[in-house]
Parts: sequence; structure tokens; C-alpha cells
Amino acid sequence: METIHRFSGRLLPLTLAQKHIKSAPIFIPTRIPISLPEFQTPAAPFSTTRKSRTSSTVRRAGWLLGLGEKKKVSLPEIVKAGDPVLHEPAREVDLEEIGSERIQKIIDNMVKAMRSAPGVGLAAPQIGIPLRIIVLEDTREYISYQPKEEIKAQDRRPFDLLVFLLRQVILNPKLKKKSNKTALFFEGCLSVDGYRAAVERYLDVEVTGLDHDGKPIKVDATGWQARILQHECDHLEGTLYVDKMVPKTFRVTENLDLPLAEGCPKLGAR
Repeated sequence: METIHRFSGRLLPLTLAQKHIKSAPIFIPTRIPISLPEFQTPAAPFSTTRKSRTSSTVRRAGWLLGLGEKKKVSLPEIVKAGDPVLHEPAREVDLEEIGSERIQKIIDNMVKAMRSAPGVGLAAPQIGIPLRIIVLEDTREYISYQPKEEIKAQDRRPFDLLVFLLRQVILNPKLKKKSNKTALFFEGCLSVDGYRAAVERYLDVEVTGLDHDGKPIKVDATGWQARILQHECDHLEGTLYVDKMVPKTFRVTENLDLPLAEGCPKLGAR
């Protein structure tokens, strides 16, 4: 998932952050932030060189980013929309595979690709691996690039969970909502680079799964963290954010600050 930290001229949003990204706005001439984080396993190790992009402060933000300059290092390539691996359900990681050199290599490559993008989350299908693995990392640094009012509106906090787990990874995650409260904010995706759209997400979710050692874990997330988890878990079901977006809010990143079209729902908590 890409990072976002700019708002479009509307009301305050409550969802998705380096200086290149913009956040979701609400319905008043006020800027609002947005953040906006699999199939045939390659036989050879991941060594695709990522293309460099023009640098910008947005890079450090993470999720809705996808605009920063990429370091020329050997990394798995981010799969783009249209590839079947992004549109079909991923399979669970077999318990006997957890802890194996292959699975750890996949996790390591996912973390490297996410940080290089940069993004605040990534699912295994996004590097072409049809497995139910997600990595997450929304840091204090990413969040610091956003105005304080935007951070508050998005209820955005560092993923302390990831520090606790030492590795930013959840295998075979299962997500369920804890309430019917939702919020509408802009999201972006490294697999749909250069575009944003408003997506309604639950504000309180619970995710259970396994850590990188195969130990059971449970994560209770709210606000922006809940959004990131829903976005990444959607990838494991073959769903992209554009499958859930409010169609008329879809736009290129450069137009993120423009007001929403007439008839579009206001951004923010529902």
C-alpha cells in the first residue's frame, strides 16, 4: 500500500504518508491527508532492478506514495494491475513451510520492496507470489511528514505491533470487523501507481494469523492501521482498492487536491 499525507480540498479524512503524498480531504476548503500496506512462484531468486523515479519528500510517507526516487538495488518487481496474480485469491502458507529458507526469503524481499517504494504495506501477490503473507510498517518518520491536523483526522499512529513482532509480517491473516463504524478516505496502491480514489473502510478490525516463526498472533487495529490491514488483506482475496472505490473520486495523483465532484460523499468518518 502506498503512503499519502496530503488532503484534497474538503472535509477531514480519517485514513492513509513521505512528502510526496496527499491525504483525503473533507467537504470544506480545508486540506486533508490521505495515506494512504501471490501467483506462480519464480523459480529463480528475485533480482529485478526497479526503475528509478524522480525524488520528492513524499517518498518517505509510504502507502499512497509511489512517486519517490527508487534506489538502484536488486529487488523483486512490484506487479501491476492486470496481472492475474493480483486478481485471484492467494493460497495459505503451509505450516511446515513457515520458517523455511524459501518463505523467509519471500518475506525479506517483500520488506525490501515495501521500504524501497516506499509503502506502509505490501502483500505477497504484489511481487508475484500467490501466498497469504502481508508485511506492514507505518513509522513515526512517515507520519512526521504530515500536518498534525491531518494525522489527527486520520487517527494515524505508528504500527507498534510491528516492532513487537520484530518482523513486519503476518502469515495467513484472517480479518473481521469489530464495529460497523466506517470512514471514507483516499487510498493508493503500489500496483496501481500514480492514481488515488476514496474508499470506505471499517474503523475497527481484528486480524489473527501467524508470525514469521509460526506463532499465533492477534492484532486489534483502529483508524489508519485498520485501513492498512484491510487494504493488504484485500490483496490476498484478489481485490484491489479500485474494486471498492467511489468511482467518481478516482484521479491521478497530481489532482489529489482538487475538490470532489458534485454528488460524491464527504470524506471522513461516517
